[in-house]
Amino acid sequence: MSSEALNNSQRWSSPERGPYRILVVEDEDLMRSIIVQLLRSEGYDVLEASTAAGALQIFEREKIDLAILDLNLGSGGNGLELLGRIRDLDPEVMGIIVTAYASVESAVEALRKGAYDYITKPFANDHLKAVVRNALAQKALFHENRFLRRELHEKYRFENIIGTCDAIQQVFRMMEKVARTDASVLIMGESGTGKELIARALHENSERANKRFLPINCGALPEQLLESELFGYKRGAFTGAMQDKVGLLKAADKGTVLFDEIGDMPLALQVKLLRALQERECYPLGSNEPVKFDVRVICATNKDLTKEVSEGRFREELLYRINVITIRLPPLRERKDDITLLANHFLRKYEKPLGRSPMRFSKGAMRLLMNYRWPGNVRELENTIERAAILAETDVIHTHDLPEKLHDASPANGEAADSSGMTLEELEREHMRRVLAQVKGDKVKAAQILGIHLSTLYRKVQRYRLDHEGQPQASKVPSSAA
Repeated sequence: MSSEALNNSQRWSSPERGPYRILVVEDEDLMRSIIVQLLRSEGYDVLEASTAAGALQIFEREKIDLAILDLNLGSGGNGLELLGRIRDLDPEVMGIIVTAYASVESAVEALRKGAYDYITKPFANDHLKAVVRNALAQKALFHENRFLRRELHEKYRFENIIGTCDAIQQVFRMMEKVARTDASVLIMGESGTGKELIARALHENSERANKRFLPINCGALPEQLLESELFGYKRGAFTGAMQDKVGLLKAADKGTVLFDEIGDMPLALQVKLLRALQERECYPLGSNEPVKFDVRVICATNKDLTKEVSEGRFREELLYRINVITIRLPPLRERKDDITLLANHFLRKYEKPLGRSPMRFSKGAMRLLMNYRWPGNVRELENTIERAAILAETDVIHTHDLPEKLHDASPANGEAADSSGMTLEELEREHMRRVLAQVKGDKVKAAQILGIHLSTLYRKVQRYRLDHEGQPQASKVPSSAA
């Protein structure tokens, strides 16, 4: 965990980070003293009590991480009853039961009440230390998982999805309506528009948020392998099946499954998936016994499934099953007002990991971003900004820090690019780039067209890094031009 995560999770990253606070409840003075001294020698903060009543008084005023409880406290109470009471007050406290009168019944009851372990007297000191260490390590893991879950939920809050245009606001309104339902959702949009982001946000804002979210790429696996991954298989079902495997539908039980690029799923498998979704059960390969599952289904595609149905590549019944709610994500070229927001968001995202001070875009650079059509949508924009943040030599991203394809592209609206707002340096750099492209990188011809000396051209090419943007290398310079 990072230092920030460590602070937020109250130092639960490992038992060595302590001091953890341990409560020892033992009615025998000598045994209690031995356990207390043993734990203090390990660096723990140890409190002690001889009765259940005394332990509860300590527990009510102190934060206890782990309690070591004698099963039989004589007239002072019962360790199992005490464990139940303290876990009612704090379900996160770890409990270890210690007894000289072990029985199967008491061991089972201890585990039922939430004890981490059950130790019989006499015990080896190293054994007790190891059990305490492992119990606190598990507690640390619980807290880390909770922190990561909280961080994940925060990341996928609807408000954290960037966009102000009308089309994306309609998407947000639809998401708010359907997130807490179990309705199947079909997310449609071009590649790179953020379909999986929307699916994860739906899951994190649903009643299933504490269960698993499993994305399945339907186009990445061959049919037989995809079937075994979805439904699972029994040992010996096929060559190489050395043990039983739980399918992804069962693995995501009570959670959410995303069928990404559902339009690429083979037709034969679509039939089996349709039946599984209808019956909420599936048959692992090699088994005659069905496995029941309870998942919310979200599908995503960049294809027109209605057209796929009409052309016989997608099952009409399956489309009806998965298309209860449709969310259409607009391509980035239809969200021009969001490009500035997204570009600055990605710049903030990457400048910190790169150790850069706050960065910004020049007017010319932002104009190139706005004029490009972004066939790869938001994903392409993010990759472009990350590249620019890495390559920029100053804290300002200029036009020459952006890929050549942005310079060569026509504005998204089909009009000529407007140079207003560009600096004189950016205008010069852009004009030289266009001339060099026109003459296929021949610097002698370019210098003649620009009306400057060849050595001046070389200096400016180096200054603007034009040779680093995919320009052809210059033709050999005649000796007379040197």
